[in-house]
Amino acid sequence: MTPLRLATRASPLALWQARHVATLLRRAHPGLAVTLVPVISTGDSDRSKPLYASDTVGVFVKEVQDALVDGRADAGVHSCKDLPTTHPEGLTLAAILKRADARDALIGGDLATLPVGALIGTSSLRRQHQLAALRPDLRFASIRGNVDTRLRKVAAGEYAATMLAMAGLTRLGLARVAGARPLDPWTQCTPAPAQGAVAVDCRTGDTRTRRLLAGIEHRATRRAIDAERTVLAGLAGGCSLPLGCYAVRLDDGRWRIRARLARGGGSITEVDASGAYAGLAELVLGRLR
Repeated sequence: MTPLRLATRASPLALWQARHVATLLRRAHPGLAVTLVPVISTGDSDRSKPLYASDTVGVFVKEVQDALVDGRADAGVHSCKDLPTTHPEGLTLAAILKRADARDALIGGDLATLPVGALIGTSSLRRQHQLAALRPDLRFASIRGNVDTRLRKVAAGEYAATMLAMAGLTRLGLARVAGARPLDPWTQCTPAPAQGAVAVDCRTGDTRTRRLLAGIEHRATRRAIDAERTVLAGLAGGCSLPLGCYAVRLDDGRWRIRARLARGGGSITEVDASGAYAGLAELVLGRLR
């Protein structure tokens, strides 16, 4: 059987995610050979400015998708939250894996007991605005680098704390070591759309790869991510938009979506809606506009 080639960023977290995809594919299709094709993304190579200040769309995904277009790889593995809301022509979002913990986590201390004026390292406007709403005294500064780099900067005292996704910390086995303190997604910090999910895309016309990837698709996660990305797309936003949006299916079969959009002057528009899946994301979007 011809090996399936997975393009991936070369960071430790991205490689973990790609290996996880490979494991799931081999489990779903015994005998399938899977190889990794690491690439360096713009977001990894250019750390001169915060991500929200970049002029490039999809700074963590473009080079991975380029590898699909030029034939170096058959599929690309991404953190789903990094994907723009529209896919390049000729590519399709073929699989979304079961979502991991979607929450943000504070590293370096408890939110309630951080010193007045503590400096928080984060390049995410969403995280800055939502933390500032809870602790107006906190200060913020941009921080770039992979997970290990950010943890070292906190340990060295460059920042009192930083914020990272629980999913990434858990995947790297660092959540307990780092003393991660998860923030409640409903009352404290609403995650970025699609946070905690891994996505795999491929060429639209590649029926073999699409068939293989269908075997690792998690339908419930796809529905949640579709709802969150519908809200994001309706606001004409990318991954740097200061929007938190989190969708879950409730035990009674209804869905709940919470969204928080930071605006100028530090204000935040909040929407929390529950109901049937059909039309719920559009309802939330309408209330945010």
